[in-house]
Amino acid sequence: MSTPRNNSVDTGILLETGTNELEILEFYISETRKEGEPPVPNYFGINVAKVMQVIETPNLEPPESAPHPSFMGTIPLRDHILPVLDLSVWLELDMPKTERDIVIVTEFSQSVTGFLVSGVTEIHRVGWGEVIPPSGVISSSTDAIIGLVDKGDRFIQLLDLETILSQFTQRDDLEVEVADQRYTALVADDSATIRTMLQEHLTEANFNIIMVTNGKDALDKIFQLKEQALEEGCDITELVNVVISDIEMPLMDGFSLTKNIKQDEVLQILPVILYSSIITKELKHKGDSVGANLQITKPDIHTIPGRAIGLIKGGNPE
Repeated sequence: MSTPRNNSVDTGILLETGTNELEILEFYISETRKEGEPPVPNYFGINVAKVMQVIETPNLEPPESAPHPSFMGTIPLRDHILPVLDLSVWLELDMPKTERDIVIVTEFSQSVTGFLVSGVTEIHRVGWGEVIPPSGVISSSTDAIIGLVDKGDRFIQLLDLETILSQFTQRDDLEVEVADQRYTALVADDSATIRTMLQEHLTEANFNIIMVTNGKDALDKIFQLKEQALEEGCDITELVNVVISDIEMPLMDGFSLTKNIKQDEVLQILPVILYSSIITKELKHKGDSVGANLQITKPDIHTIPGRAIGLIKGGNPE
């Protein structure tokens, strides 16, 4: 299925909650590897839910005062004035510019952004269990690649666009609530950038942190803690007080992780906070249906310690 240019992306696929699946828009960036030889496509994927529209290249010339080499300028679209970033620059790919290039317009983390690429191929429905963690498989100068999908004749590299945008939206002046006693949080996120951010905020808020990089490892760890609590004859909350998880992760997503926790008679008392760059009504409904106690967007990630403290104390997390 090809994706129309100058049109919104509509997949028509509804994913059942807790099936550990997602839809990805596959696109490619051509790369000139050897002079005189034709460019070679590199295939990437992003969550369809983050895609607003696919448009033709506006043929922008990067301004001399660009805040980053990837910044190409801004364009008007609907009610927005959005920045356009050359994704090949971030990924250090020598992409030849052509009239057939396109801009993928995304909306997430409370911002609308365009990403210049060579073209779009199709939409896939994949299970998070099919997503291969990139560590040890590929070497890259960016931590924005969060996983690989093997399509037989090619690998699709899944991109974490939030990591890229975080370079433009750093907020260092945000205050974090501090707990009056030491708590422990199990945190699951595949993005090194977000993990570092949460580590800093939660440490400042007086939390011990158990950090994992995907939902499967989080579930394995939480069941290990459950067994430890049973062996020691203590309550699970003496070992961990809250689970904080990204929704989109390789191997197991946050919805499936939450569903497994909330269906367990011992673990279900643990509050679970889910976050994503987008929390639509549909995603909110999915999170509610699996028992998530709270769902927030990534721009509000600095509020997680305070909200976690509220949940642990049994009060209002807002």
